Amino acid sequence: MGPHPAVAAIRLAVRRVLNDILAEHGRTPGRLSPDERSSSPLVLVACSGGADSMALASALAFEAPRAGLRAGGVTVDHGLQAGSELRAAEVASRLRELGLDPVESVAVTVGRDGGPEAAARDARYAALDTAAERHRAAAVLLGHTRDDQAETVLLGLARGSGIRSLSGMAAVSGADGRYRRPFLQLDRQTARKACMVQSLPVWDDPHNTDPAYTRSRLRHEGLPALEKALGKGVVEALARTAQLSRDDADALDAWAGKAAAGVRDADGRLECAALHDLPPAVRRRVLRRAAIEAGAPAGSLFARHIEEVDRLITGWRGQGAINLPGRVVARRQGGRLVIRQG
Repeated sequence: MGPHPAVAAIRLAVRRVLNDILAEHGRTPGRLSPDERSSSPLVLVACSGGADSMALASALAFEAPRAGLRAGGVTVDHGLQAGSELRAAEVASRLRELGLDPVESVAVTVGRDGGPEAAARDARYAALDTAAERHRAAAVLLGHTRDDQAETVLLGLARGSGIRSLSGMAAVSGADGRYRRPFLQLDRQTARKACMVQSLPVWDDPHNTDPAYTRSRLRHEGLPALEKALGKGVVEALARTAQLSRDDADALDAWAGKAAAGVRDADGRLECAALHDLPPAVRRRVLRRAAIEAGAPAGSLFARHIEEVDRLITGWRGQGAINLPGRVVARRQGGRLVIRQG
């Protein structure tokens, strides 16, 4: 008798990602001999102890040895709740019980930039990046589901951040494709069911039901209201929108990348006339990239910032400099657009 359908679904999703990683390293699936183990690529799972990441950890522990990969885990203690260090230690212990090695718990200090949710996310990814580099991991698996994707699309829509924001989370992201999200086509209930049938302990983060957090309100109030008004299938439709938007955004980004060199003068300065001739969607991407290269944090640079800079090109009336995040300033000087920290 085969595994429960929910368990089979999560294992298949992980198997596909592991096969991609093997192909990237010029390997084929197959069990390792003891002598081969130390040289095989390592895949880490980021695990909070919640249903999504525990289901992911169990699937990785099952599939990695069969694929010929080593598997480890990282849990991040954000220090935002009483007893968080003990909970992180428990999660690390569960990962070891699954057979993952290496496993570590990393404590971080969460700042305030961008609000509590963004600050926690920044601290978490910084810790995961450090762990991946320390262990020379080939990839880090994240447990984001189709439901998380739908929430991300709605949050992007509410911010008015453009098509890139509507494209949600990528299946592959980060430096050199470090982060992989196998569950973007699976719903949250599948992951929870997989944990239940495998008797995996699950920790439900109280922040996920705290109305003080925007994503929590969206999850428990916004999406249910949309489904009540529009019928079932909203989550699936939003996830589909994310993929279609991502395809469009990738094409426009590629166009902007090629166009960027052609709008600079011999000294590398942006020429306003050349920028003006570009299609608006391409021009704004060129401006965004220039702002990030000048030091503006990508996560704090919103559509409204780029629109203000864009008006220096399309609606020039002698207006003053535009202040951007990261102490970056954009100003028009003699037919050139100067973007730098100042």
